[in-house]
Amino acid sequence: MGGKGRRLGGLLVGALLAGMALSHQATPWPLPAQGEDPHVLPVMVLEVDGVITGGVGTYLSSRVRAAPAAGFGLVVVRLNTPGGLVSATLEAISAFAESPLPVVVFVAPPGAIAASAGAFLTVGSHLAAMAPGTTVGAAMPVILAPGGAPQPADQKTINFLAGHMRSLARERGRPPETAERFVTENLTLDSVEAVEAGIVQLLASDLGDLMARLEGREVVVAGETLVLRTEGASPVTVPMSAGERVQHFVSDPQLAFLLLLGGAYAVYLGLTLPGTLVPEVLGAVALVLGIYGLGLFENSLTGLVLMAMGLAFLVGEAFTPTFGVLGAGGALSLLLGALLLPREPMLPGGWFTAFRATVVGAVAVITAITFGVVGGLVRSRRGRPRHPVPEVGPQATVLEALDPLGSVRVGGESWSARAVGAAPIAAGTRVRVLGREGLLLVVEPWNKGGGGGKNDPPLA
Repeated sequence: MGGKGRRLGGLLVGALLAGMALSHQATPWPLPAQGEDPHVLPVMVLEVDGVITGGVGTYLSSRVRAAPAAGFGLVVVRLNTPGGLVSATLEAISAFAESPLPVVVFVAPPGAIAASAGAFLTVGSHLAAMAPGTTVGAAMPVILAPGGAPQPADQKTINFLAGHMRSLARERGRPPETAERFVTENLTLDSVEAVEAGIVQLLASDLGDLMARLEGREVVVAGETLVLRTEGASPVTVPMSAGERVQHFVSDPQLAFLLLLGGAYAVYLGLTLPGTLVPEVLGAVALVLGIYGLGLFENSLTGLVLMAMGLAFLVGEAFTPTFGVLGAGGALSLLLGALLLPREPMLPGGWFTAFRATVVGAVAVITAITFGVVGGLVRSRRGRPRHPVPEVGPQATVLEALDPLGSVRVGGESWSARAVGAAPIAAGTRVRVLGREGLLLVVEPWNKGGGGGKNDPPLA
């Protein structure tokens, strides 16, 4: 193996070792802060700033469900959102309801809003707080359409969500009529009005102030009354994982529409103007992501579809000379599929981390090999030929009978050839090169020039 081969092998081994290191060193989230007072609750902080997407729903639900096992005693969701997807919101609210720990929604910082889906999260929490100058409400559902303004949903959907909001408020001891008006009348309340109406329990200027004001408060969780000990707590902010960030990005409704339309057009363009396979591959990946972003595919189904599509692309690359197009598409699909696969609660966290790290390492290897092969092809096309192009005079041996077309071997290379005259020339016969027509050699039997015939020893 040459120097370049050894460097490529070292790169691939390094990528695999890096993936193995990630699988053993990565931790799902930071550990709780250890304070001096053992009675103070360890606090997990989840930050939501923007649209409630499928990624945000996965982030909230997975962290809330995992908080007890990670050693936390309280979850605070710092919220600032204009709204989002109903499915993601209901997923998070379901996790709030099932949690054995208190979940506090804190609309902050000052000037933040909890509109639409944010109002549902606020009402569905065990305790709610708002910073001065914040607003909650305006939760009437709308329907998004490409290229048009959002339109109110049908009355059936409005009635259902209004009833659900009313049920959440009653369960949390908040006024059901006021909460229902968020949906039916697009009611909005500022922080002071929300406290007076009983939608939220307290005002706090920042996270530290919230910890002080939560001290000693009673909250009912799973039918049990808990007393919060939070004064002097050191909250730990747990960010989104890489997979959740990918989900958040592609499940934004506006981006989902663009991916769906762009993917469909790319596939159509590739089928009507076949050639490079680039539009077809990118269009197929974009279509799957667009369908997922619109909420038509669940996380698990999207991940499996992308991984299956990635494997199919890699198999196609192995049997089709696409110069790395299918290989690159397969690597991209595998990576996205691994990131979008949800964490299975019945499996150990270390296994899932190792699985993702293995996929990342495999994608790195595939990408390196693809770029190496493509780079080698480019260099071979740009480089000078290793053997001189035969013009006139060299001897050749017929590989495939010339009648009048066939192939010959000359200078260790195989060339297409055409025989002069009508008589066929059998395989193994020695011939003379008379000239070249592009990549086609023109030959005649060697014995016409005084040489030997078919029984002459073959040329090297």
